[in-house]
Amino acid sequence: MSFVIFATWVLVGVLAGVLAGLVMKRGGHGLKNDVILGLVGSIGGSVLVRSLIYASAGMIPVAVTACIGAAIPIVVQRRFWPTDGVGTEKGAMWKWGFGAALVAAMLWMNLGPAQQPAATAAVIEDKSYVVTPASLKVKAGIVTGEVVDMKVTERVEKGSDRVVTQAKLTGILRLKNSSTNQTVRLVAGKILYVDAHGQPIKLEDARSEPTVKFSSSSNLDPGQETTESMDVEFPAEALKAARLKEIRVDLAYITSPYREETLRIPVSIGGRP
Repeated sequence: MSFVIFATWVLVGVLAGVLAGLVMKRGGHGLKNDVILGLVGSIGGSVLVRSLIYASAGMIPVAVTACIGAAIPIVVQRRFWPTDGVGTEKGAMWKWGFGAALVAAMLWMNLGPAQQPAATAAVIEDKSYVVTPASLKVKAGIVTGEVVDMKVTERVEKGSDRVVTQAKLTGILRLKNSSTNQTVRLVAGKILYVDAHGQPIKLEDARSEPTVKFSSSSNLDPGQETTESMDVEFPAEALKAARLKEIRVDLAYITSPYREETLRIPVSIGGRP
């Protein structure tokens, strides 16, 4: 049973008690007793009908049942336990007004606009763009390598495609020191997005420049390799068809001569020369 159904019982009971003194002027015990009889009949009769006969969910059957239930005890009181007094017209106007207000309230509760369900949380999903080719070779002086598993991903609202998190370029950067006599200390890597006219595609305001940061231990001896993860900002302008031509990786590194020397350490075992 919902609150609206119970409120309908109460409103119908009160309305029946108010109107009883206007419709059946003889034999009543006053407005207070009529309202009590109406409430008892409306609520009690509706509960009995729902429990023993039929529990209707429609508001019209609920209101009709409550109205019949409210009328029964009032009619019984007038028929078997009437008073000798006759109701007067004094206060009739406010009773009609109060009754009309109750009717309006009951109609609003039953026929008024239904409460809209609460908005559900938007579903956010990843939208990925294929980068072709997915891997490319890189070379900066004596540092060579490749970028692999490249893709662009942005987070959007499902259905509307509204961008929630702006696009990012991800991938794996593998670098190797191809020198035979120099050590390399990697400092930083800067990503550039270049259009068909050779001009850089700028990021939107308040977005950080796409750079690859290397750890302090990124020192490569001759022939050594290192692997770094890329997760950098990607301009929305570059997602447009035929807008992006190439991705450049500018590496900054420091070299130093690499030498190997032999240390000779004279030793003896067990005191023997």
